Amino acid sequence: MAIKKLGILVGGGPAPGVNGVISAVALEALDGGCTAVGFHDGFEWLAQRYTDEQHELTHDEVSRIHLDGGCLLGTSRTAVAHDEAALENALAALKKLEIEGLITIGGDDLVASSVAIGQKSGGAIKVVQIPKSIDNDLGLPQELTTLGYETARHVGVGIVKSLMEDAKTTGRWYIGVTMGRPTGHLTLGIGAAASATCTIIPEEFPQETISLSDICDIVEGTIIKRRAMGKGYGVVLLSEALAERFSLEEVKDLEDVDRDAQGHIRVAEIDLGRKVKSEVQARLESRGVKVTIVDKTIGYELRCAPPIPYDGEHARDLGYAAVKYLQAGGSGALITMQNGEFTPVPFEDLLDPQTGKGKQRFVDVSNESYQVARDYMVRLKPSDFTDADWLDRLAKAANLSPTEFRAHFGKFAA
Repeated sequence: MAIKKLGILVGGGPAPGVNGVISAVALEALDGGCTAVGFHDGFEWLAQRYTDEQHELTHDEVSRIHLDGGCLLGTSRTAVAHDEAALENALAALKKLEIEGLITIGGDDLVASSVAIGQKSGGAIKVVQIPKSIDNDLGLPQELTTLGYETARHVGVGIVKSLMEDAKTTGRWYIGVTMGRPTGHLTLGIGAAASATCTIIPEEFPQETISLSDICDIVEGTIIKRRAMGKGYGVVLLSEALAERFSLEEVKDLEDVDRDAQGHIRVAEIDLGRKVKSEVQARLESRGVKVTIVDKTIGYELRCAPPIPYDGEHARDLGYAAVKYLQAGGSGALITMQNGEFTPVPFEDLLDPQTGKGKQRFVDVSNESYQVARDYMVRLKPSDFTDADWLDRLAKAANLSPTEFRAHFGKFAA
């Protein structure tokens, strides 16, 4: 039996391309004689059993929104998977509105809620999800990107290119803290494409806990190496997710910091750029090395940008495939396009059995793509300690003796 009434909702943060999915879903549903209902603000109102925060989408409303930034329906981080009352409310509201199929658009935090609706309804409501996240961290095959990532990277590269030009013109350093948690995909993607001087992501640290000192050591070494190369400027990118792995001691003053709907500390509240800037400047100035460092957050301006053509096309493919899959009787899967073909990924392959949440994909620092990005960065490495003349230049740039330089930066010689 064909689905007659189809719901669409968006969870998590905004991402470029979302409107393209909404447009494609609504147009394909309407052309097939199905009513398309857009739910406002994700699960927020459904979780309270409200049925009036929605509207039926029309051809005229959605036909030209596919290249618009933002989200026509709004979004929220409200989840229903682990809140029985919210889940019961959402299910009751969906049933009252006679929703037979539900297309959710979101990342790893939304997967559990998508699964819960399908299971709790006993299959009466068929559910699929579109993988959307500028963080690119949903547990998909490594070669796939989540909707919105490529546009966010594109916009981020433009910002970093401008910072690089300003740094060169003014002879200063920029420390850019890039959105994306808990992985470093977006930061690395921007840094590699823009050829930032140095990019630091959490995955490169094998230890569980990262200290502020670990990060400052790398940044300080990069600045000194550039000075030895005759260049007193540059741009260092830091993943905001680095702060998530700080020790409890280093974040003990953050107990009252705002948290999101999933209980995560809002890493934007941890002023990572300022902390690194202050520490590195203090280290260098204590040795008479004068540098100008400016910290800059690169984040929210990436999320509601108009999608680049890749994400515009990707969104339409995913929306179309989602409706076709549901109308064919499919359910319980994430919708992906692989090698130009629609490929559903079962929800059970995406759920972490221990946490009950969506699996996350981290940057693989062992692959060649990461190694290429790393080799083009300016960082202290073992080869910098093997040539006596070069070591002497580095030491002079740091206002240290070669012996003092080895002692201070010895960790990079191994």
